[in-house]
Amino acid sequence: MRGFYTAAAGMLAEQRRVEMLTNNIANANTPGYKADEAALRSFPELLLSRLGETTIPTKEPRSFFTRATIGSIHTGAYMQELIPNFLQGDVKETGQPTDIALVDGTVPVDAETGAKGALFFVVQNGNGDTRYTRNGNFTRDAEGYLTTNEGFYVLDENNERIRLNSADFTVTPDGTIIENNTRITRLNVAFAANPNAVVKEGNGLFRSENGLLPSAVGNPNVTYELKQRFLERSNVDVARSMTDMLSAYRAFEANQKILQAYDRSMDKAVNEIGRLK
Repeated sequence: MRGFYTAAAGMLAEQRRVEMLTNNIANANTPGYKADEAALRSFPELLLSRLGETTIPTKEPRSFFTRATIGSIHTGAYMQELIPNFLQGDVKETGQPTDIALVDGTVPVDAETGAKGALFFVVQNGNGDTRYTRNGNFTRDAEGYLTTNEGFYVLDENNERIRLNSADFTVTPDGTIIENNTRITRLNVAFAANPNAVVKEGNGLFRSENGLLPSAVGNPNVTYELKQRFLERSNVDVARSMTDMLSAYRAFEANQKILQAYDRSMDKAVNEIGRLK
């Protein structure tokens, strides 16, 4: 029965990998989308032993158990986690004044994980909770607040909502918003030293697992540039994703054939070998 479980575990892992790649390809045109990468891991190996019994031919026969080592056996694989790839996406011009692209500059590398940190826009959902996004496809709502297309408020450096009188405003490279030659506020940009500490939440949003992320505004170790009338594109590599999907399909089919072979072997054992003559 171990063969059944090992093959089935491989099929489940590849199925989830295909679902991940499908989601990446579906979001290839979503601004600011960060592609997921799968971390596959094998279950711990088992050491098999054969138990036996040996009898000592003495006046009063004595028996004791013996154990002979057969070897180790793999118990399958599973998808441990999905890890977002925070590589900078391409930047394209849109001409819309409410479109803002966040372009990474100097971002420190985390000493513990060895991963490069990540920068985000700071937004607020309908419950007042702080979330983070790379999607700068903003708009103005009916009250003049700068929001995402889902209606989440974009926050400034003081974590306040940004209200504009019109779409005729300018965003400087450091995030300062100028309207009618008057400085309104400055867009907040959050810095995650360890990008693995943020979790995807859907709609291009991330949440922090360890409280609010610190602001990158005024941080001498972090540099970035905001480009108005531009958008950061998804960092999904469609060609590679399609190749990985075909590879996952083949691995799924290979495990499926192994499962069918085990099924035929057990069918023969039950219906032929175990048949009374």
